[in-house]
Amino acid sequence: MIVLELAFTDAPERLAARPAHRQRLAELHADGRLVMAGPWSDDSGALLIFRTDRAGLDEIMATDPYYSTPGVTIAALREWQPIIE
Repeated sequence: MIVLELAFTDAPERLAARPAHRQRLAELHADGRLVMAGPWSDDSGALLIFRTDRAGLDEIMATDPYYSTPGVTIAALREWQPIIE
């Protein structure tokens, strides 16, 4: 699994891109590649947990322009080995 942490600003481009990004997340969840995702309660960023490897995450990020939209920064990207699912 891979954990991705995003940091946000109030850039209007990010807010405009968010609906399409959330639709893409719903698709990834439906096909089992996204375990869970959501923003921090103060909307300063988000945490996403993917069931994939690094190559799979690179493909996911390449097909969703949200990750390179102004106002969105990748704060952390870590491979994770949960012991309880």
